[in-house]
Amino acid sequence: MKYDWIDDFLLSKKGVTKDFQADWNWIRYKVDDKMFVAICLNSDNNPKYITLKLNPIDGEFFRNNYEDIIPGYYMNKLHWNSIKADGNVPDNIVKELLDKSTTKF
Repeated sequence: MKYDWIDDFLLSKKGVTKDFQADWNWIRYKVDDKMFVAICLNSDNNPKYITLKLNPIDGEFFRNNYEDIIPGYYMNKLHWNSIKADGNVPDNIVKELLDKSTTKF
């Protein structure tokens, strides 16, 4: 995965926990047991998508401006968005989106 810093970035935030959802093959990041980011793994257990929750207006804006940001993988397409794990979204934009996702709590 191009964004190998995500785990440290998210776990440094207050109240963030991490678990593994084996049924979905996802690494989940939560606050107060509510998921806000998931690393979706492929069949080889390599990251495929970084799925995160955003305000619908923000999600639409970023999807329209970055081809590697798509509607949420296996999630509600209005509130969830996915970034291709090997995509070309700049790190600073990914960090901004992760920050927006964590401010929901």
